[in-house]
Amino acid sequence: MADLFDNLGNILPFKLPKTDEYSAVWNEKWKGYDIYIPNGQLFFSEKFFSEKISDRSVEYFQENNNYDWRKKNWRDITQDEFNILDFTNIKWKQDTIKLYGKIIPLPRLTSWYGDGGKNYTYSGIESHPNEWNKGLLYIKEKVEEVAGTVFNSVLLNWYRDGEDHLNWHADDEKELGKNPIIASVNFGEKRDFIIRKNDDHSKKISIPLNHGTLLIMSGELQHFWQHSVPKRKTVKGSRFNLTFRKIGKL
Repeated sequence: MADLFDNLGNILPFKLPKTDEYSAVWNEKWKGYDIYIPNGQLFFSEKFFSEKISDRSVEYFQENNNYDWRKKNWRDITQDEFNILDFTNIKWKQDTIKLYGKIIPLPRLTSWYGDGGKNYTYSGIESHPNEWNKGLLYIKEKVEEVAGTVFNSVLLNWYRDGEDHLNWHADDEKELGKNPIIASVNFGEKRDFIIRKNDDHSKKISIPLNHGTLLIMSGELQHFWQHSVPKRKTVKGSRFNLTFRKIGKL
């Protein structure tokens, strides 16, 4: 990897392999980069949402009737307690998965919102949508302007600190259809979003997702690449990720 320059001569805020197959072009309309990679495309806007909206989003996701979100160490809350806490705006839960014969909690909290009937199954977990609320609809409509599509659902992930993470996977479930467009919005702590080629894991790209960043994945990316959010022990605060999707008929 090496520093690369965009079409305006600016150093890119991420690194790409220095070959003709990889390039990034500044998109003046949406104030971000169109990123071209083999079998896929991304759009990256580092500060898509203003600091005011981003700060309010972090507050919105944590407001509850039990604790002061500004002071609470959410790592201290047990799985069972999280599933009954009275959050004001988002119905958070901590799902479990079966791994090597053991039932273990996911290393993050989740919530699923969407149009009626837009169920989603991943890692053996079936989620039924909560009804949209005003805050999520505001974010969705802003993202749809850039993505050029209408999303009917969103998966929210709450990474309480750097210990919470997301293992390698692709969003290639049947419900998403062929070549899905998936828009990822990020609020809170900065975390690395890493993608790797299915047939060559040495080919990786790390993209820093900051407070207010928008990343859109499209083209054949979900069929040829995997992505992850690895542990970062130096990160002490929360990161909230919203991935907007379009669930179709099976």
